[in-house]
Amino acid sequence: MRRTENKRDKEKQVVSLMIRLYCRKKHDGHKDEEGLCEECRAMHDYAALRADKCPFMETKTFCSNCRVHCYRPEMREKIRSVMRFAGPCMILYHPVMALRHAVSSIREKKRIAREEEIQAENLRERNSEQ
Repeated sequence: MRRTENKRDKEKQVVSLMIRLYCRKKHDGHKDEEGLCEECRAMHDYAALRADKCPFMETKTFCSNCRVHCYRPEMREKIRSVMRFAGPCMILYHPVMALRHAVSSIREKKRIAREEEIQAENLRERNSEQ
């Protein structure tokens, strides 16, 4: 249970950093004490709420790899924009975190591919038995 909570906290921290970086570079105007404009604050709070409610936190790596997308479509597009912009910037601002993310992404994609291959093999076996 503690491992899941650590993972949840880490995910929220990464998303928070990326949203702050995006807001700092893209938005001018009034910002709150964490350096977020109103739009980015809403996105930040929404992302934190989604992470808190995620039932798959124990087994998934990133929302983009999840089979169930719990973000509302408009928020999903907004967070994608943030990720596309801030992701490459993380190499400069938070290199260790960016490297960990890249390694985890590669591992997760390999794991998903293995699972899909096993499912396909099982399906072929069932079809050949009939």
